[in-house]
Amino acid sequence: MAHGFLTTVRTDHGIPVSARAMDVAQLVVSELVTNARKYAPGPCLLRLELREDAVQISVWDRSDVRPSVLAANPERVGQHGLEIVMAVSQSFRVREERGGKQITVTLALTDDLEGDAADRGFV
Repeated sequence: MAHGFLTTVRTDHGIPVSARAMDVAQLVVSELVTNARKYAPGPCLLRLELREDAVQISVWDRSDVRPSVLAANPERVGQHGLEIVMAVSQSFRVREERGGKQITVTLALTDDLEGDAADRGFV
């Protein structure tokens, strides 16, 4: 879904989208939807939105349990999904909503390898 959405952004709207942004968006969607299906009962909802020079990815699910990011551990097999999502995101936010929660991630559409990770907002 992320690839199709960002292809439309690039081709139909003429907005630059890097190959890296395409790959990262697909990874983030996969991680968030997989976690929602794995840990939350019932349906989940994916929303992709264009925000100036970024894509905002939101996943809603029925669980009211906030996700926890485990401390880095190279010995651990698996459960690195949220670590990865947070590392590649400009922002990561969890908002409690009636009947569940929504996780929202913002990703740059172009590569900004000079950006300062300390400026990223994680709430």
